[in-house]
Amino acid sequence: MPELSVVVHGTNTQGHLTALLGSLAAQSRPDTEVIVAAVGDWARETAQEHAPGMLVLPLPDGTPDATARAAGAARASGRWLRFVHAKDGLPAGATRAVAECVATLPDTVDVLLFDHVHSTWRTTEIPSEDGPFLARTVGAELALDDAPHLLRLTPLLGNRALRTAFWRAHEQELTTRAEPFTAQAALLRAHRVACLDQVAHDDRRLRPESLPRPSAEEHYALVDRYETLFALTRDRPAAHTVLYDVMVEDCLRTIRGPLVPDPVAREFFRRASHTAARWKPPHHDTPGRLEGLRRSLLEQNAYRTYRALRTAARTHRAARAAARARKRRIGARLRAHQYRTALTRPVDPGLAVFAAYWNRGVACNPAAIAEKLTELAPHIHPVWVVRADRARSLPPGTDHVIPGTRRYWEVLAAAKYLVNNVNFPDAVVKRPDAIHLQTHHGTPLKHMGVDQMRYPATAKNLDFAALLARIDKWDYSVSANSHSTRMWERAYPSRFVSLDHGYPRNDVFYTCDAQGVRAIRERLGIPHGSRAVLYAPTHRDYEVGWTPRLDLGTLADRLGEDTVLLVRGHYFHADKPNRLPDRVVDVTSYPRVEELCLAADVLVTDYSSLMFDYANLDRPIVTYADDWETYRATRGVYFDLMAEPPGHVARTQGELTEILTSGAWRDEAAREARSVFRRRFCEYDDGRAAERVVRRVFLGESEESLPPVIPPSERTPAPSPSP
Repeated sequence: MPELSVVVHGTNTQGHLTALLGSLAAQSRPDTEVIVAAVGDWARETAQEHAPGMLVLPLPDGTPDATARAAGAARASGRWLRFVHAKDGLPAGATRAVAECVATLPDTVDVLLFDHVHSTWRTTEIPSEDGPFLARTVGAELALDDAPHLLRLTPLLGNRALRTAFWRAHEQELTTRAEPFTAQAALLRAHRVACLDQVAHDDRRLRPESLPRPSAEEHYALVDRYETLFALTRDRPAAHTVLYDVMVEDCLRTIRGPLVPDPVAREFFRRASHTAARWKPPHHDTPGRLEGLRRSLLEQNAYRTYRALRTAARTHRAARAAARARKRRIGARLRAHQYRTALTRPVDPGLAVFAAYWNRGVACNPAAIAEKLTELAPHIHPVWVVRADRARSLPPGTDHVIPGTRRYWEVLAAAKYLVNNVNFPDAVVKRPDAIHLQTHHGTPLKHMGVDQMRYPATAKNLDFAALLARIDKWDYSVSANSHSTRMWERAYPSRFVSLDHGYPRNDVFYTCDAQGVRAIRERLGIPHGSRAVLYAPTHRDYEVGWTPRLDLGTLADRLGEDTVLLVRGHYFHADKPNRLPDRVVDVTSYPRVEELCLAADVLVTDYSSLMFDYANLDRPIVTYADDWETYRATRGVYFDLMAEPPGHVARTQGELTEILTSGAWRDEAAREARSVFRRRFCEYDDGRAAERVVRRVFLGESEESLPPVIPPSERTPAPSPSP
């Protein structure tokens, strides 16, 4: 008997069923069965084509979701059930996480709750607000009355699993109403619940305008739903109080909705008021301020006053917004005046401004140049531009300015040297005596600059005229190899001078010794003798958030106890916490990616430019390219990575696991591919790039007087940590 039965149900709404079935097929397990209750011909045809090994139950058009769920559940043989609507999705590892968790739960637990993300027609995988509620009860098996805050979880069937025997005991009650009722009723009926603090569901929210307009009765059904649920909280004061707060918030949110016409809103308000007054807990505290006033008006059925309050609140918000806009305009004019005044003063030859990754902190090529500048040109004072929320993480003693402040504009006006791995704002004036140094932050595989014009996924938010104006301010462009030099000249057509000196940030790959590598691994908690695998995927322009494309828990298990799996998300997502399985270390926010490279025995990446930097270490690289065709089509690439990889290529998780467990990751074929890759892309990196840049740009030395690039055959990278 399988542990878990996954019941996919519903119509093939807007064609999303294909992707869901593909996810389930990729995550198939011997302890999990999949039943597809396919409503309508399109869903049936899709399931028959894309659901190998799954049980398909064809259902006629018009079959309600509740009926489809019941039909699927009736055929289930698993100990646990989870329902997934045909429009929704499953993140990588979702089936495994739920199946393994329910396998450990006793029969006294009736409901397992887990986290989810949501997607819309224009966004993907946005984190839910449920994480904090789940985190408070992870690892415990509780009665709902001991954790009533769980009633605040998004009422989806997709973010919970139900014990099959429990479902069948309450099937009539759980199949007569809409999904939110079923989700809440199951929670209230459960003897005990457990929580899994892991994302295992993607709730796809369809554009409201693409759906039938809700009828008046559908709006009123929300109130009826809570009437029924409150009956389940008699003599349960803690659960009753939380459910009451959820009900009031839900009703007020519905009234504010744009799809509720006034006559319906008035009657909805009256019904909600009746329910609120009837079920309000004794001595219940009403929140203060505006929210408390709204609740009081609902409880008193004061709809006319409520409408007047909403109108007044909208007017007040509009007035405040206008006042803020006016204040911003005045402030902008004042700062512009201060900046113009500062531009009339002489350039300071002893001042250099540094920035990296849109003012995230001291990092990348600018950091390596600033460090070497202190050594070779101590008379030049460095000042970093750093966001206010990142200032606390700066190294002690770092002189810095916050964007938008008066000193920020004064420093930008006065500095002779401006160094960045992206661009400074458009408002920054290029003074004749100033030098702008563009360091970049990677070797280009994907199309950059004006080459993006042909790709809507990336070009839609770019002002190419403004981009060219920024490029025209560059005096120098740093390059790590002749490929980069040629591509920068193509993508950024302007008169800058290319500095073919190597990437300064990669110097450490040649200057770090064995003791330094050991110290880094100790800081990361990597046991001596263990293999460290660094997984570093890149950003995709067609995705908003970041969710690992691999089932990281399964991968970690397959790699064994002697392997540590480090996961580095793209810096676009460094501010967003990632909840990952045990034995997987999230290093997305680790300040220096170069140290992660030095600590790793092998790099697993897709299309990240980190592969070009890591190749300097002459350590194995495995490319995981599960969506290469999509990435190439949506972003464009400068060469075919599948034909010229730095090592073995895996197109599926199974292939990747085989490479990493069989020893192929460091076999002779991998070494040969890496050798060719290094000769092409590590051309100028030899440990002295920062020195060459400082002497050329800041000290004004001629190209001929700089240290020559050491031939690849004579370079010695940092020692490998492998035993």
